[in-house]
Amino acid sequence: MQSIPLNVEIPEMVRVNEKELRVLLASKLYEMEILSLGQAAKVASLSKRSFIEIIGQYGVSLFAVSVNELQQDIANA
Repeated sequence: MQSIPLNVEIPEMVRVNEKELRVLLASKLYEMEILSLGQAAKVASLSKRSFIEIIGQYGVSLFAVSVNELQQDIANA
């Protein structure tokens, strides 16, 4: 995967560090299906296992379908 440098100015009132910004970006790109799990973990500078464990804290599901969609599928089975 090719990478490009990114320089972003964040207002001081936003209290996040670089590691958290990496995880936020990676989890959103994973959620949007732009990055694979492995690619997102690499962007976040985490192992796949660590990334899987942390994305739930950001409201991102490991699965491509929502809980509601799963419940509907079960109800329609």
